[in-house]
Amino acid sequence: MTTTDDSSTASAGPAGSEAQRRIEERLTEEVVASFAGAGDARLRAVLESLTRHLHAFIRDVRLTEDEWKQAIDFLTATGHITDDKRQEFILLSDVLGASMQTIAVNNEAYRDATEATVFGPFFVSGAPLVGNGGDIAGGAPGQPCWVEGTVRDTDGNPVPGARIEVWEADEDGFYDVQYDDDRVAGRGHLFSESDGSFRFWCLTPTPYPIPHDGPVGRLLEAAGRSPVRAAHLHFMVTAEGLRTLVTHIFVDGDPQLEIGDSVFGVKDSLVKRFEEQQADTPPPDGRDLGGRPWTAARFDIVLAPDGTGA
Repeated sequence: MTTTDDSSTASAGPAGSEAQRRIEERLTEEVVASFAGAGDARLRAVLESLTRHLHAFIRDVRLTEDEWKQAIDFLTATGHITDDKRQEFILLSDVLGASMQTIAVNNEAYRDATEATVFGPFFVSGAPLVGNGGDIAGGAPGQPCWVEGTVRDTDGNPVPGARIEVWEADEDGFYDVQYDDDRVAGRGHLFSESDGSFRFWCLTPTPYPIPHDGPVGRLLEAAGRSPVRAAHLHFMVTAEGLRTLVTHIFVDGDPQLEIGDSVFGVKDSLVKRFEEQQADTPPPDGRDLGGRPWTAARFDIVLAPDGTGA
């Protein structure tokens, strides 16, 4: 620490005094300067900006020591509840809008490319191959839903062989990893055909709450916010030479769209019609649905060229 003159002691005056302002600003500059030796210029820039913004927040709200301790305890609890099946830090990022802001920064609009949205905490690598016309539900409860579409680039050319990962919650609002067994359900992957087309069975999405039995749930409760997400179906689409797309489609007419999505993930372009089909309506692939009604949705995906993000 550098020494201070008589005008910058801890007893220099109230928050609004010039002497107190100098104490606080000097500390910020001292911390910022401590990163000058970072060999990585990007790391140095991020740490310096983080320090300035964090210190500005503390000074702006005049954060108390007790409040800072509560914040540390909250983050500690967030770490303790996180495991290989539940990522509470992603939930925290999501409900603060940090996830969507990062997505906005890194997925700049490019012509008619499909918009991106939050990744969410329940993606699992190694989902089974279901193939075109297959069923990702894997026995999970819910109303059958047929989804079809195409993958194209922004010049309108079909993209063959694009890997399409799909995952969703069941009608009870749970992903497979939230159960205590080793089930794999509500997830799978397939590849677009030579003409860019794809098709699969899944479950009609329904609204559900994000896990709210932990620190993030307590934060939402204290803030008077709902943990419920609008009904959606997750996609991640990858193809060589094109920007990876992480997105959802949402259900047109879902009342939760008017109430609000707890992680701010809804974009108007991603709201799609899920057409109700009567039980006696023949499915497009002739599948036997056991006399149940079903829905059908179309999602045409447009991928931006690689390198067109931020």
